Amino acid sequence: MILALCVDDKKGMAFNGRRQSMDRLLRADLLAEAGEGPLWVIPYTAKQFDPAPTGLRVSEDFLLQAGPGEVCFAEFPPLAQVLDRVEGILLYRWNRTYPADQYLDFDPAAAGFRLVSAGDFSGSSHTTLTKEVYTR
Repeated sequence: MILALCVDDKKGMAFNGRRQSMDRLLRADLLAEAGEGPLWVIPYTAKQFDPAPTGLRVSEDFLLQAGPGEVCFAEFPPLAQVLDRVEGILLYRWNRTYPADQYLDFDPAAAGFRLVSAGDFSGSSHTTLTKEVYTR
């Protein structure tokens, strides 16, 4: 699976059981990354996609259901427990610091992933988002 994540400058992912932020153009990029394949999410995340695109797959245990090469947009840790199934990572950086009480629970490089590309793009709610692509 390809794990898609959003983090702030301190690797924060969520606060008080909610996502830190969301961005319409980031969601469009995720859908483009998924292409003709599915984009796996939990029910909470699915609410961002309205109307739901054809390839959206919603399940509480999506990290276990996703197959090879399928994109999983995970908004909450823990994630280190599934790294043995992860082929690549799409890491989106908000380039801000938000309140957080849940943080990314692994470092991609320390977990054996190699950064293959990084670039900035304009979001709908953020002037600059950074997208990093990692592979094993």
